[in-house]
Amino acid sequence: MTRDQLEHAIRAACDVVGDTEFWVFGSQSILGQHPDAPESLRMSIEVDVDPKNRPELVDHIDGSLGEGSQFHQTHGFYVHGVSIEAATLPRGWQGRTRPVHNANTGNATGFCLEAHDLAASKLAAFRDRDREFVRHLLREHLIDPNRLVRLINLLSLPDDQRTMLRQWVDGTAAELTRARVKRRSK
Repeated sequence: MTRDQLEHAIRAACDVVGDTEFWVFGSQSILGQHPDAPESLRMSIEVDVDPKNRPELVDHIDGSLGEGSQFHQTHGFYVHGVSIEAATLPRGWQGRTRPVHNANTGNATGFCLEAHDLAASKLAAFRDRDREFVRHLLREHLIDPNRLVRLINLLSLPDDQRTMLRQWVDGTAAELTRARVKRRSK
């Protein structure tokens, strides 16, 4: 997915539900903060959106723009209408979103998750693909491990799960640092 495609997705969702503001989350929300994110972070062909002011219309998006739709067949990506409440996000995430608003969005605004909030949410799900996504964010220096740990502390999860996530971040960051040092010494 590209930033242009993300903008197109926001515009198309606006056309379907008539809202001009959307929460954009899931992996492709990285394009809000990092429009030129590495390809390894842009592999998904799905954009998750929720109409900010008209959440009751979220299902209309899937029907018109979702997987297998004419939109998907025409453009090679699709828009998944899903409630933002499906994601586990750190307290205060709304104030850290990155707005995407321009002529290509049809002057609608997609409020994309900030990269650290996105990473914390991915780790809360803790699927293999989510951990790999966060590993790429860390390896590319698009997020700071210390800031990520601070946001993990703001997730509404049991203490033992937050501890496990902090340990994963610390261990992964240390592993990536060792790998960088080893490459430099060769």
